Amino acid sequence: MDNVRVRFAPSPTGPLHIGGVRTALFNYLFAKKHNGTFILRIEDTDQTRYVANAEQYIIDALNWCTIPFDEGPGKNEKFGPYRQSERQHIYKQYADKLIEKEKAYYCFDTTEELDFHRKNHEEKGKTFIYNWHNRAKLTNSISLSKEEVEHRIANGDKYVVRFKMHNPEEGAHGSISTTDIIRGHVSFKTALLDDKILFKSDGMPTYHLANIVDDHLMQISHVIRGEEWLPSLPLHIALYQAFDWKIPKFAHLPLILKPVGKGKLSKRDGDKLGFPVFPLEYRNEATGDVSRGYKEDGYFADAFINMLALLGWNPGTEQEIFTLEELCNTFSLERVNKSGAKFNPDKTKWFNQQYMMKKPDAELAELFTVILKEKGISSEENYTKKVVSLIKERATFVTDFWNLSSFFFETPTTYDEKATRKNWKEGTPDLMKELISILETIKDFNSQNIETNVKEWITLKEIGFGKVMQPFRLSLVGAMKGPHLFDIAEMIGKEETILRIKKAIDTLK
Repeated sequence: MDNVRVRFAPSPTGPLHIGGVRTALFNYLFAKKHNGTFILRIEDTDQTRYVANAEQYIIDALNWCTIPFDEGPGKNEKFGPYRQSERQHIYKQYADKLIEKEKAYYCFDTTEELDFHRKNHEEKGKTFIYNWHNRAKLTNSISLSKEEVEHRIANGDKYVVRFKMHNPEEGAHGSISTTDIIRGHVSFKTALLDDKILFKSDGMPTYHLANIVDDHLMQISHVIRGEEWLPSLPLHIALYQAFDWKIPKFAHLPLILKPVGKGKLSKRDGDKLGFPVFPLEYRNEATGDVSRGYKEDGYFADAFINMLALLGWNPGTEQEIFTLEELCNTFSLERVNKSGAKFNPDKTKWFNQQYMMKKPDAELAELFTVILKEKGISSEENYTKKVVSLIKERATFVTDFWNLSSFFFETPTTYDEKATRKNWKEGTPDLMKELISILETIKDFNSQNIETNVKEWITLKEIGFGKVMQPFRLSLVGAMKGPHLFDIAEMIGKEETILRIKKAIDTLK
């Protein structure tokens, strides 16, 4: 595929929703699959909704997700600037070009005039659309003389520039059709389309003009975006045609849907059901509100990305776990679904658990060491790695490690009441004292030797294994949990093992 160039073009109006992250991811995967370029463009023409720290949040989120942009603000600015607010001087000349070609026109209609027309139509049970049907009756450069238009502009009258959408009564333009890579053939009737504003009275372009001009100047080959932009597609195609520019290929991604009920996934769903909808934690500087992030909630970036990739895309096989490299090699827009993808918080946890099991013990031990230090616990690296190797299959997050392994680092101070009632019987202290005698005789105190000696003694005494093993575990752990009991004994050592049994005997009288 020739010179693939794709862009992710978010508005810096707040934190980046996971729907936006998935759009960025699919653009990234498509670019890497075809040795192309992934571009970040900040679409900040709407200054009323601009949030100061949002752009940096977007960049930090892409970097944490390991899908950094190739071109963008401050990086390889081959077609810069990459902020639309810094490209303001560019758009006016293109609006003027369309006016020269009679593909756009000046409109001087006041808000009051437009409100009058809307109300008038509503009273008649109709919807007011500013288009071919009535543009000649409204206050614009089509209905006014050239001299009147020039006078109004010279006089400083406020105006907007509207695109002159095809008139279906003029012949061959009854519809605008194209092929969407995901949705196939799509067609729109021009009779139902309005003459969109391209240039606002404040001197700023609307999204539609800026978007098309930037995509053309940045040589974008494929526009991969959310399906909410599908209604804008006929206008964008008409704009390309009006400029006589090559039209990029389009692919409109399905929505990410709520886990429960109908509709698009929102922050409210996350708050209600207890999961984040943003990649990183976000602090609203105006209100002080903090929104949870996947990173801070303990998710691995690669697990998060793997989960997102399978939201709306199907590899065509049973495979679910993919490295980023595998995703780049396997991904295709043709296998993206048309219908929305229902978000599943439990499946997201499952992905994290799968990645937990695949992570090297050393990497996990490093993360766990941070938690141990916060608790004032110092542990040798190899010991921590060994602990991690014994517990990681039971964990979903690194933050689970302490609850799963605290007994490796601290002597239990309490004992589970239910387990105690069930497993610490009248004859248990005597059995535990005998067990201590057996343990004291073991010279090489490793898991296999401990297990062999203890099981031989139990067999010789002809008592049930549970009568010894359960109170033994309760003594070492304080509860009926943890990995292989004899591995625990080896890890904490002979002296500590015996001390814990003695403590249990004294405590659980």
